[in-house]
Amino acid sequence: MKKIVIALLCALIAAGTVFAGGKKDAAGTDNSLQSIMNRKKLIMGLDDSFPPMGFRNDNNEIVGYDVDLAKEAVKRMGVELVLQPIDWNAKEQELNTGEIDCIWNGFTITDERKKNLLFTPPYLKNAQVIVVKGNSPVNTLKDLTGKTAGTQAGSASVEALDDAPEFKASLRQVVEYKDFLTALMDLDVGGIDAVVIDLVVANDNINRSGKNFRILNERLGEEEFGVGFRKNDRALADRVWAVLLDMAKDGTVAKIATQWLGADISIIGK
Repeated sequence: MKKIVIALLCALIAAGTVFAGGKKDAAGTDNSLQSIMNRKKLIMGLDDSFPPMGFRNDNNEIVGYDVDLAKEAVKRMGVELVLQPIDWNAKEQELNTGEIDCIWNGFTITDERKKNLLFTPPYLKNAQVIVVKGNSPVNTLKDLTGKTAGTQAGSASVEALDDAPEFKASLRQVVEYKDFLTALMDLDVGGIDAVVIDLVVANDNINRSGKNFRILNERLGEEEFGVGFRKNDRALADRVWAVLLDMAKDGTVAKIATQWLGADISIIGK
């Protein structure tokens, strides 16, 4: 019996050694691109209520600027694009657990996010702005003292507020919504006094909805969008960026930007 126990222990130790070696080899090898090519699909995580980057149209189809960029990019890579709506407040968890392969939906590059994620170079400039009703007496950030502002939970707008502590402290309350569209609807009915929001989303909503909203001249900060990947997925990130550069060179990016944003304001390759 004693010999059997010793033999079993030796076998377990050997198996553990092999397993540990396998983990080490896997960690040292970036097979992120090859994995996508083998699987023949790339799963893109997005917020499907974030126009004009990604949202549902009247036919409940997910469309938008980022969606069209991604569709063309993965087509040129020879794989299928799978659009996976996610809870934006849990986006990094979705990525790191392997539920999605990238976050591509007006995803702001920040120093904090770069600690845990790998970003492509920026492809679009953006800003954090304040939207109020057209007839609001608010014209400056100071005018919002003692008032209520809304924003989207887990968004860069939340970080922009944190980076402006004096302004945030001057507000009576900050309400975090599931998405910006819900916040804007609450603004429209008078539930809140302002919305802290991405400039591209604010412009799109005002232009398409016809609502009597306006954007304050003062901004909370400038920023840039990038595609987010898992920290070690360099091969996949580099390939996607290389394809985007090719799309910019042949005019495809300019065409998509003009369609969704009204002009070629992309910064890919510029």
